[in-house]
Amino acid sequence: MSNLPEQVDQSVHTRKLFRRGQKILIAVSGGVDSMVLLHLLHELSQKNKWRLTVAHLNHQLRGSSSDADERLVARTAKKLGLPIVTGRADVKKIARTGHLSLEMAARKARHEFLAQTAAHLKISHIALAHHADDQVELFFLRLLRGSGSEGLAGMKWRSPSPANPAIQLIRPLLEQSKASLQACAAAKKIPFREDASNEWLDIQRNLIRRELLPLLRRKYQPALERTILRLMDILKAESEYIHDAAENWQRSGTGVSPARFKFGKIPFPKLPLALQRRCIQSQLLQRGIPTDFALVERLRTSPGKSFTVVPQLAVSCSANGQLHFQSSPIVESKTDEVKIDLARRAGQVLFAGRKISWAIKPRRAVNRPRPHPRKEFFDADKIGPNIVLRHWRPGDRFQPIGMKHPVKLQDFFVNQKIPRARRHDLIVAATAQNEVFWVEDVRISEQFKLTSATALRLTWQWK
Repeated sequence: MSNLPEQVDQSVHTRKLFRRGQKILIAVSGGVDSMVLLHLLHELSQKNKWRLTVAHLNHQLRGSSSDADERLVARTAKKLGLPIVTGRADVKKIARTGHLSLEMAARKARHEFLAQTAAHLKISHIALAHHADDQVELFFLRLLRGSGSEGLAGMKWRSPSPANPAIQLIRPLLEQSKASLQACAAAKKIPFREDASNEWLDIQRNLIRRELLPLLRRKYQPALERTILRLMDILKAESEYIHDAAENWQRSGTGVSPARFKFGKIPFPKLPLALQRRCIQSQLLQRGIPTDFALVERLRTSPGKSFTVVPQLAVSCSANGQLHFQSSPIVESKTDEVKIDLARRAGQVLFAGRKISWAIKPRRAVNRPRPHPRKEFFDADKIGPNIVLRHWRPGDRFQPIGMKHPVKLQDFFVNQKIPRARRHDLIVAATAQNEVFWVEDVRISEQFKLTSATALRLTWQWK
């Protein structure tokens, strides 16, 4: 702990995170991480001539506890002689009106508050307290959501604010462990408040922190953090190379010679698979369209076919890898449905352009069937004899496998970053009691998975 200020100072200068004498806005929640960041930057500001301002947003989620957080941050800023800007956000209302989860609504409100405060004060850099443990948690969170190498590479030391790209988010503590920050707080007697939301085990990140990571450390890899951070560094370098190669290939079509890469004159279908995917992904992102693996693959493998990606906008991929965007009608929620009688132990049906087949057989094997693309397995007795195929409807609830409680399907779509228009295109299957047990290409329900007590297995396939 004793050399923590020196380590942070070295990270700042080695990576050129802040300039000497510049203004910095510090996001401080009142938790141990941000309070330590505040004290460290205040200590280092004396020799670096930084001009610091504290920013705190009261999310109003925990009543008097949230107010106590705000008072602590204000007292600390006054004690350190630093100006402070505070704000308040009705996160529950933002979540309700914006059809967002509380986590997504809080993140949105926080970034908007910080960006607006920084712009008003003419500050170009915001310091955030993310640390090495956050990186490891984020790795597993994105791994379970099926992210690619770019997502698995984790947070960057410097990145543009999602609320204002002209403002930079800086993370000076990314190399520091949570334990080192806690030790610093104890040694320097830095006051902080525990966030009760860290104990909400129905939040996936907290499940990873409290259950998955301790299990992996205990049973598989005691040096888990070091191993994962090294892997993330490797993925970051490889992802940046693929990104640069994709951009160079695209620019080669306009006469720009790709100096570092050999892909300039190779036709799109002959490019390495990773480059094909990144070329499509980057073109979508340039238009501000959220991407996922399924959308990229549909475009890559179906040249000339048009897909609606956001309301009033469709996209197709030509044989040469160029995306073409055209207006399309607003996609509205579909209400058509098909009822299936599972009393017939096998069959198939066409619905919404997909062929879905099923078969029910006694489950003799004890082991879980090996995973296959576009094939799932369910406990047939739990599902019952009658099911309905339809599209998502507002109010649908769903308990994704691995989670302890049901969530709104709309919140699940938001957390999985599934574009709004595609949510209406995905097929869901529900029981006669209207319990959703399958969402196309996304997840199955925890309530209907195979267990050791399963007698009849439903095999479910689609294409």
